[in-house]
Amino acid sequence: MPPADQCIPARQYHRPIFELGTDGPARILVGVDGTDTSLRAAAYAGGLARRQGAELIVLYVAAPGMAAGVAATAGVLVQTQASIADDLRAQLEQAQVRLGIKSTFVRRDGNPYVELIRVAEEMRVDAVVVGASMSAGHRLVGSLAGRLVRDAKWPVTVVP
Repeated sequence: MPPADQCIPARQYHRPIFELGTDGPARILVGVDGTDTSLRAAAYAGGLARRQGAELIVLYVAAPGMAAGVAATAGVLVQTQASIADDLRAQLEQAQVRLGIKSTFVRRDGNPYVELIRVAEEMRVDAVVVGASMSAGHRLVGSLAGRLVRDAKWPVTVVP
């Protein structure tokens, strides 16, 4: 450890994206999409936020599917995604009171992987929590969780 006269004063210190050597995360980002695994990930992240005294950031990404390209189904898809987002926001508000944590709900449109990374950088999170994919096709092409574990700058927890 350097002598005290060589330490950087606290006012000059800028918090990095991820602080090594802290007691735990101050901001936890969890990705939810309404599936069972994402809701388990949210429950895990909420408990972690409560234990750590951390802020919980819940991200819902409305991903355009193949149905979005068909005019007849695009409206139904938008309504369904808005309904899911509203339901998830209501669940978060109830959990926030029950757990006594600070939380933020963020809704984005686009690619879930890209938006998770973007929100993590914008909000300077210390950890990311996601649910494991239950899709058999992801074993061949890779899942969101697998890509995050490989590419992210933050600790990533994948909840089964």
